[in-house]
Amino acid sequence: MREIVLDTETTGFEPRDGDRIVEIGAVELFNHLPTGRTYHQYINPQRDMPKGAFEVHGLSTEFLSSKPVFEDIAQDFIDFIGDTVLIIHNAAFDMKFLNAELGWIKFDPLPMSQSLDTLTIARRKYPGSPASLDALCRRFGISNTARTLHGALLDSEILSEVYLELVGGRQPDLVLDGSDAVDETQSMVDQTEWEPAARKKPLTQRISDKEKAAHEKFVAALGSDALWIKKR
Repeated sequence: MREIVLDTETTGFEPRDGDRIVEIGAVELFNHLPTGRTYHQYINPQRDMPKGAFEVHGLSTEFLSSKPVFEDIAQDFIDFIGDTVLIIHNAAFDMKFLNAELGWIKFDPLPMSQSLDTLTIARRKYPGSPASLDALCRRFGISNTARTLHGALLDSEILSEVYLELVGGRQPDLVLDGSDAVDETQSMVDQTEWEPAARKKPLTQRISDKEKAAHEKFVAALGSDALWIKKR
């Protein structure tokens, strides 16, 4: 089963305020393992680079001025990803920007159902623990020493390793065929909406008849206002 691990870099946080995508990086996986195929593109945002954004990814206005605009690379990008599941850390952010850019050039938006958010998976799997990409690298012992600045392709490559650990680690023997991988990824997608189900079969009573009788005698002594009596 084919998957795409994807990351973007931007000029800021909100496309409605004029922020744009400046870099897209993507790594192709098959049965959760990298195939060696990647997509990488710098993009001219047609605006100045804010100081705060430059400090994050190091992409300057001057460097990006000679790069193609999003409209010129959009079709190649869509052709690369197709309808494949997109593995993204904090998917809402990247999907918001991708769909804004696609909308501005009259392309169809990408459905949110096409994305799988590793941030959500990590928070559910390790509740209360840090779930940033750097924190997950520390948890899984994944080297990110080359990550002095954010970079879309490098972050996608690192995320592909983190994702592999989140879905069970590097155990290719467990991935027997494409249908197994499809079922596993669909299960991960479904878990973004997971809620605990009611227990199908009540637990077996573990108190003895003697203990039960002693409890009922104690409750009776409390009178008619006792909580246990009211709930009956």
